[in-house]
Amino acid sequence: MITKDEIVRPDDVSLLLFLTLLNFVNYVDRNLIGSFANWIVPELDLSNTEFALISGVLFIFVYAIGGVLMGTIADRVNRMKFIAFGVAIWSFLTAVSGAARGFYSLAIPRMLVGVGESVLAPSALSTIGDRFPNEWQGFAVGVFGMAVPLGLGGSLFIVAYLEPLFGWRGCFYLMGLFGLVLALIAYFVRETPRTNKNHSSDLHISVPVIVATIFTLLKGSKVLSLTLAGSMIFGLLIGATVFDQLWFVQERGFDRNEIAGITAWLAIAGGLVGNFFGGLGGDLFMRKTGLGRPFFLALVMLCLAPLILAYRLVDPNSIWFLTGIFAIFFQMACFYAPVFATIQEIVPSNQRGLIFGFIVLMIQVAGVAIGITSGGILIDWFSHQGYSGPYTIVLVIYTCISFFAIPIFALAGWYFRDEHLKSKR
Repeated sequence: MITKDEIVRPDDVSLLLFLTLLNFVNYVDRNLIGSFANWIVPELDLSNTEFALISGVLFIFVYAIGGVLMGTIADRVNRMKFIAFGVAIWSFLTAVSGAARGFYSLAIPRMLVGVGESVLAPSALSTIGDRFPNEWQGFAVGVFGMAVPLGLGGSLFIVAYLEPLFGWRGCFYLMGLFGLVLALIAYFVRETPRTNKNHSSDLHISVPVIVATIFTLLKGSKVLSLTLAGSMIFGLLIGATVFDQLWFVQERGFDRNEIAGITAWLAIAGGLVGNFFGGLGGDLFMRKTGLGRPFFLALVMLCLAPLILAYRLVDPNSIWFLTGIFAIFFQMACFYAPVFATIQEIVPSNQRGLIFGFIVLMIQVAGVAIGITSGGILIDWFSHQGYSGPYTIVLVIYTCISFFAIPIFALAGWYFRDEHLKSKR
């Protein structure tokens, strides 16, 4: 028998789609720097290391540290109004980024963009967790996560089709204006009631309490710890792929607008298919086997591993090259739902914002930021040493490193069954 709490209403779907739109704009803004790399790097005379700092450490450090703080606040305040505040901040600073004339004038606003963007994920995921029943969490989080590859694809569409009309600076201004309009709409969206009755509105935040809460949850759940570890390793590859557009042009011989258009379409296709496959497939796999969604993710990554590695080495005119681009976006999209739906299910409602913020912190700082920054340093080093194909070498290295996440996700999925059974006793 289906209870009232297990029914998904049209209003729930509408809110999910609006949050997904905000997340889409979030990831478009976030990826504009990488997508416009072939314009920004030469015009501002940036080295690969400086480009990595702007798109990596400087942004991600503020974004990830802010995620823990913002997640803690999101557990205490009206989340939709808090989201509106975050969207307004990052949209204004995206527009400011378009006026950059050098390293520092781009680095400072991009770093501060992280403050605004760190609000959305913990607040939105906490809201989704309260709005949808457990059996729909994978699907709901998958739809929200669909914005990740679609946002990258959207930023590449902007490069391919709007840059010729407005220039890269004009595209930053337009995205900033669009975001401010969405922030105004978000401010008037009604808050979702929290399912946990112990919710506190006390805004006093104690760092020792935050640390103790995170430590207790990680210590008490092998699933959470292993899912985090696998996600950080996979994050290294996500970080390194920020150099893909430079790799396409400098080492694979593509025109910068042409390859932006090609990858945009493949990102959209791979992102859509991957998110639905990761969300629905992970849910179905868990119901049929009793194993956790991370085990399903491990199987997907294992199947794709040979293709994703070969893609870095094959002739760019080969069909396998385009298939590899699709596979990269498919895998990135598949990653989101199994990981965050698992966290939704094992973390109490009144601690989700904090844990989502912490998970994002660790993935971004210990994964993505290291991947971007070390990747830029290695590319410059291989170039100075006279190696042929420095971008290819570095991207192959990080692709191989990402394979270590496969057994870790498999273990997380295996332990999920035991933890889930214990929680029901």
